[in-house]
Amino acid sequence: MKRRGVAHSEQRTARLTILIDPRKKAVLEQLCASEDVTPSQLLRKLIRGYIEERLGRPWRPEG
Repeated sequence: MKRRGVAHSEQRTARLTILIDPRKKAVLEQLCASEDVTPSQLLRKLIRGYIEERLGRPWRPEG
């Protein structure tokens, strides 16, 4: 089984809806496409990094 991104072992059961300027969304989508990632993958990575930075330790979904 091929694993993509950091969320391979996490349950994706919650939805987060954000409002963003349409011009920023378009640029985000273009940049993500150039890196072969989806905006959702990028945002999950950024959120995980923020959580780890604030907790001061690696994220473990078990605890």
